[in-house]
Amino acid sequence: MAKVLIIGGGIVGLSSAYYLHKKGFQVTILDKSNVVDNCSLGNAGMIVPSHFVPLAAPGMISQGIRWMFDSKSPFYVRPSLNLNLVNWGLKFMKHATVKHVAASAEPLRDLSLLSKKLYQDLSGEPDFDFELTNNGILAFYKTEKAGEEEAHLAKRAIELGLDMAVLNAAECKALQPELELDVLGAVHYRCDAHLYPGKLIKNLIQYLEQNGVKIMSDRTVDKIESESDRITKVFTGDEVWEADEYVLASGSWSPAIAKMINLNISLMPGKGYSFMEPEPKNRITIPALLCEARVAITPMNGNIRYGGTMELDKINTRVNMQRVKGIVESVPKYFPDLKPELPPQDKIWYGFRPSSPDGLPYIARSKEKKNLIVATGHGMMGLSLGPATGLLVSQIIAEEKSEIGLEAYKLR
Repeated sequence: MAKVLIIGGGIVGLSSAYYLHKKGFQVTILDKSNVVDNCSLGNAGMIVPSHFVPLAAPGMISQGIRWMFDSKSPFYVRPSLNLNLVNWGLKFMKHATVKHVAASAEPLRDLSLLSKKLYQDLSGEPDFDFELTNNGILAFYKTEKAGEEEAHLAKRAIELGLDMAVLNAAECKALQPELELDVLGAVHYRCDAHLYPGKLIKNLIQYLEQNGVKIMSDRTVDKIESESDRITKVFTGDEVWEADEYVLASGSWSPAIAKMINLNISLMPGKGYSFMEPEPKNRITIPALLCEARVAITPMNGNIRYGGTMELDKINTRVNMQRVKGIVESVPKYFPDLKPELPPQDKIWYGFRPSSPDGLPYIARSKEKKNLIVATGHGMMGLSLGPATGLLVSQIIAEEKSEIGLEAYKLR
């Protein structure tokens, strides 16, 4: 039985372990912290085939510059002489074109649709109950400009075979009668779904441990040995780990680990924040995106999760309360009767989204190290794309025909 060592216990690492186990591999996962508390835990829980436009898109550079001068804005790049940020930024600018957006649409759609199907399959398994709900997502807008952009997106989505509908304010109200609205309208991303990340992660961990997958928490990789074009050993302190195949699925920490074998992966960590509030009245039943504010709102298990922001910076432990305040203040502008309070700092969750400069993930076997598969760079869609990535990783290692084409996700 071939051995596979997965570095990283987030949704991509857990999903890879799940499908590798199903194919008969002996799997071990190493994670630098407690696997239960990974970057997917505070996620908005959205499964988003609607998100076929990469972060690197026309207009993002000029918009990003404007947002940098607003302390409560949803996007921020911390000015720095960090060489990684400079190189990432140059690549981002190169890809922020109409041509790149057009070329990325189908690969992102295909990966998302595969993940949605796999989530549906997983939800039917006896050991899994993670509140998968298929009532779409509503992208609300308050301005004509945002409405035009959303209508254009919906038109393109329909051309790609995705189910979307442009709604006026009255049609939005009819979907959630108990929710007061102050919007011009919304696009209903009916192709989308949502789930409860906390339950999903616990389900996966329990299933894997019960089926012989070793999940080793608090194991920080500090050295990797290789001979010629193959990895031979991974070290976590005094412990040595050996396998036939290795999977790098460490999210925003992947570039630092890759450097141990002289492999460069272009990623920047994009910090996002979220917090929960109880919602006993159950006024919101369909997840929402607030277009101008770039805020995500998801009903979860009798609560509401509010999330947003994208801070591109080095990995750090700072909590920028102004960004969180921006999330809090934006909500009543769309939903006057939803008035979240600014939570204390210790109640705010944050995580780092591994953002590639072109907005496409890396899912590929390394050319330099033949027994290494890289699976990272999913940006804000890690949870959404996790199962599809895990299945593709397992198919690469098993040398099977992949479910979808892999060219778009190669290392670059």
